[in-house]
Amino acid sequence: MDEFQLIGIFLFILFLLLGTGIWVGLALLGVAFVGMEMFTTRPVGDVMITTIWSASSSWTLTALPLFIWMGEILYRTRLSEDMFRGLSPWLARLPGGLIHTNIVGCTIFAAVSGSSAATLTTVGKMSIPELRKRNYPENMIIGTLTGAATLGLMIPPSLTLIVYGVTINESISKLFMAGILPGLVLATLFMGYVAIVSKLSKNFNPTPEPQMTFAEKVANSRFLIPVILLISVVIGSMYLGYATATEAAAFGVIGSLILAAGQRSLNWSTFTESLMGATRTSAMIALILAGAAFLSLSMGFTGLPRALAEWIAVLDLSRFELLMVLLVFYIVIGCFLDGISSVVLTMAVVEPMIRNAGIDVIWFGIFIVVVVEMAQITPPIGFNLFVMQGMTKHEMGYISKAAIPMFLIMVVMVFILIFVPELATYMPNNMKTINSG
Repeated sequence: MDEFQLIGIFLFILFLLLGTGIWVGLALLGVAFVGMEMFTTRPVGDVMITTIWSASSSWTLTALPLFIWMGEILYRTRLSEDMFRGLSPWLARLPGGLIHTNIVGCTIFAAVSGSSAATLTTVGKMSIPELRKRNYPENMIIGTLTGAATLGLMIPPSLTLIVYGVTINESISKLFMAGILPGLVLATLFMGYVAIVSKLSKNFNPTPEPQMTFAEKVANSRFLIPVILLISVVIGSMYLGYATATEAAAFGVIGSLILAAGQRSLNWSTFTESLMGATRTSAMIALILAGAAFLSLSMGFTGLPRALAEWIAVLDLSRFELLMVLLVFYIVIGCFLDGISSVVLTMAVVEPMIRNAGIDVIWFGIFIVVVVEMAQITPPIGFNLFVMQGMTKHEMGYISKAAIPMFLIMVVMVFILIFVPELATYMPNNMKTINSG
């Protein structure tokens, strides 16, 4: 049986299980179980138990629930309100005005969240009513917020980068550092788009903001100090080599609890809600990772990843051609799977390809995150589209259309990464390290 027939069987079983509504993690375990039973003579039960335990007991994986908990705590504070008050005086005079608060607000919250949905909800619950009140175009409000919220997947602490790092056994701290500059460049591209549209569009006539003195602007900036301190502690401790990603996550949880207590939004109810929210999300991701680890092992026994890597080598694709194939591939599967599932499901096959092609795995982590970001805003399964629909009650088609320019900007970002790879490799190559993870 050749590799294409094997792929067909695996995909048929996977989509059959997913079509029944079963959880993604259990579907991956099911595919792996069938693959082991059909194509190997190994004792499936023993292998499955060992693989699930080793995949779930990784010390590096400890960073995941901690960063999720940090985001859950901050989601329940007045952070979005304080960010709007601190940012709006400085951004009001830029071309595009307060639309930029969507992008800058998402960039800041992405640095303490790691989740695109949490970033979208937190920033959106404050910015949407305020921007509507000031008569900004609805499609610009929706489009920029939907697109900019995807920065939560790239700017550290990114849950997708943690999952990618655990899957291919790479340093989480280095991946986090690799995401900073590309994330800032992408945010700048979004802001440039807003500035251009504001000058060219005849429908862009927001209510002018009242004039503020420099002293008043500085006074309002005090609301940004707590979150900037928190970001500095989390990211700075990793870059300077004082903490691993897991230790930085612990600092982040302590800092977010202090911030919530200082805002008087921390009580027993919000504490337990944040803890349970983090537990549910972490358990879901851990199950997906366990299923993916078993599937990777199962596929390894069948020889499928090696056969596909050899087939790709025979095609003699250049690195650029291979990346273009992977770009289209991930955009297509992103229409049907969420980002984390897309990453863990494909790494067993894709990792040998990129290593054989001499592609830096840290750089590729950022490449894949940008492409997964696109999947967040493409129908029918674009998760950010569903979150935005729940917040605004707009039709899915309207939200998707509003987000198209942001999708195209992300495509531009992919090419920038390809032609300027140092954007993703400079910081990890120059950070001080104490150990991996």
